[in-house]
Amino acid sequence: MPQDTAAGRLTAVTDATFADTVLAADRPVVVDFWADWCPPCVGTSRHLAELAREFGDRLRVVTVDTDANPATARTYGVMSLPTMLVFVGGEVVGSIVGARPKNHLRLAFTRHLDS
Repeated sequence: MPQDTAAGRLTAVTDATFADTVLAADRPVVVDFWADWCPPCVGTSRHLAELAREFGDRLRVVTVDTDANPATARTYGVMSLPTMLVFVGGEVVGSIVGARPKNHLRLAFTRHLDS
């Protein structure tokens, strides 16, 4: 779910904007798949907003509301929420399923910064 960051809001991506925003990105992108009815998604969203500020321009964090954008969720086999996929060069290079502590997310994302 979109959250406020120092640079604005996390970008909400749709089925229509996914390719341009994520697949064509010039840096690693974390895609947070979430839904309004998912309580663990709320905490994860807060962590992601904080991490987006922390990583700045080195990493982009976007969100996909799976209820409003089911095609993208289906394409990437998202079966549980929250799910975070890390894309580098338009390819999935990492995934995290379920709520995790912010330190776990930070370490997982840092691995992909030099990809």
